[in-house]
Amino acid sequence: MRNKLRNNWRQRLLQWTRFGDLPLRYKLIILFLMVGILPSIALGALVNWTVNRIVDGQVTANTVQLIGKVNQTLDNDIENLQNITYLIGFDPAINRFLNGQIAAEGAGAPGGVAGQAQRPQINDQNGEVYALKKYLQGFTTLYPEIAAILVVNHNGDYISNEMYARTPANLTRDSWYEEAAGHEGIFTVLGHPSERNVTTHVHYANDELISVVRSFVDPDTRKVTGAVLIDLKLRAVASTVRNVTLGKNGYLMVTDAGGSAIYTPDEPLVRDIPSSWIPREDSGMFRHEVDGRRLQFIYGTSSFTGWRTIGVFDSGEAVREVREIRFYVICFLFVVCMFGLTASYTLSQSVSRPIRQLMAFMQKAESGDLTIRYWGGRQDEVGMLGRSFNRMLAEIRKLLKLSELRERQKREAELRSLQAHIKPHFLYNTLDTIHWMAKKKGADDVSDMVESLSRLFRIGLSKGDDIIPMTDEWTHISSYLQIQKTRYRDRLTYELDLPKEAEGLYVLKLVLQPIVENAIYHGIKARRGPGIIRVSAEMEGGVLRLIVKDNGAGMSQERLDALRRQLQDPLVAMDHPPEEGGPASRSYGMLNVQARLALTFGEKYGISIESTEGTGTSVMIEHPLLHTVPAQRVQDGRDRE
Repeated sequence: MRNKLRNNWRQRLLQWTRFGDLPLRYKLIILFLMVGILPSIALGALVNWTVNRIVDGQVTANTVQLIGKVNQTLDNDIENLQNITYLIGFDPAINRFLNGQIAAEGAGAPGGVAGQAQRPQINDQNGEVYALKKYLQGFTTLYPEIAAILVVNHNGDYISNEMYARTPANLTRDSWYEEAAGHEGIFTVLGHPSERNVTTHVHYANDELISVVRSFVDPDTRKVTGAVLIDLKLRAVASTVRNVTLGKNGYLMVTDAGGSAIYTPDEPLVRDIPSSWIPREDSGMFRHEVDGRRLQFIYGTSSFTGWRTIGVFDSGEAVREVREIRFYVICFLFVVCMFGLTASYTLSQSVSRPIRQLMAFMQKAESGDLTIRYWGGRQDEVGMLGRSFNRMLAEIRKLLKLSELRERQKREAELRSLQAHIKPHFLYNTLDTIHWMAKKKGADDVSDMVESLSRLFRIGLSKGDDIIPMTDEWTHISSYLQIQKTRYRDRLTYELDLPKEAEGLYVLKLVLQPIVENAIYHGIKARRGPGIIRVSAEMEGGVLRLIVKDNGAGMSQERLDALRRQLQDPLVAMDHPPEEGGPASRSYGMLNVQARLALTFGEKYGISIESTEGTGTSVMIEHPLLHTVPAQRVQDGRDRE
């Protein structure tokens, strides 16, 4: 049972894989789906891909533009700090301080850490130190985002408005001072301060400040005379970057050249970005997976500070516009699919249902029920096919009735022929007796005529056979013409031409006598003066042609056309003869020959007539070449015996 079910499923699967074997309704459904739904799905996918690509491009372009503006703002802020360092360096009092002409706090000045050693305080002559502090205080007042400014000379002395040294150590040994001195007057952004010997009164944390430095160089000696340190509050950067959002959870962050964070939001997707992730280009885009999330990074590098402003967002997060467009596309595809499925099913049913109905009618007709009919008012191809089917059934029924009629006529003709054979038996025996009596009395002419008539009847009997040797048919027509010659004497002359190669053939008996009889009674007899009849045989292309020609009265074209029409359906012409004297009544024997040829050998064989009024008539009988008697005919002859 299991194997049987498996084989059934396998056969169904094979049937589905062969598209040509599928029912028509399934083919139509598949066709409609391919024509309607597949292009819509492809269009939806193309629109979705195009929208994603365009929106991604727009997001990237907008992000790059935002990054450019943020970088420009940050550059402006840092450039302002650079300008401040220039202004400080140009101040004469600052220059005197750098050259040691004005004494100021050292690393152990008042305001230092309690308990630490302090250097002696130098008297402030003319209030210059206080003036310098006020001078530096003016910058922090003008730019509130500046946390503190510290100026240190080469001796380690410093002046500041908000800063002081943590320990008595010389500030020139701090890393920030050494880095500033190493750049010799070039403005340098350090980033978040770390491990330095200075702090502020407000006690800012290191990650809340951004430090920049610049060294001062004596233009004559090219020696570093000091440096300026400026701490910028991180909120100056945060205020520029914080309000920029990318999508739902995306944000901007600022890193230094090494990838260390300058600014990150409170809950970042990634805090530090390794430099190995970032390509060497100044701007671009890259993706990286962090904590199982595929993140997209778009960055731009400031040529002034070297900082990178990086946009960070989840690459799988679609912006609102993309989601809306995708929602509309999906809705459109859903509606198209539902409409396509419904329409394809409805259309396939409307086309396949009448075809299946017509197929059921054909199966009933195939089983033998020819009374079935297709009923429907459709005007399309199916309706035309149904009406043609009805006409075909009607024609088949008509042909069957005609075939039954012809078979019945054939049986009746055979019965009449059998009944007619009974009388010639008695007549043949009587004529044979008369022949021998005439011989004894010396009446040779009477004896010859009786002998010809006897041969005529003997061949007509032919033991009941329908197919006889060609020589017997030739003897039969010769005897008939001899009898007619005795009657008409000089008015009738005949010629018989039988090729030697045709002597061994077989023909349907009594096909020449009715034709010759018509030639005598309607041709020679109706003519003035003597006439001649020529009977010949020839073979060509597998066909035996028996030709009967006379130079009698001939017939009119009208009568010839009427006779040709009757020969096309001889059985009907014999069953419904016209009035006495008409063409059918005068050619009954010819119609009989035509009917027997058609019934015996098929419509391909038969009689053709050519005639000219006043000149004569030519009748040609086309007969198949028979070198032996067909088996069925031999058996029929035996049955008759």
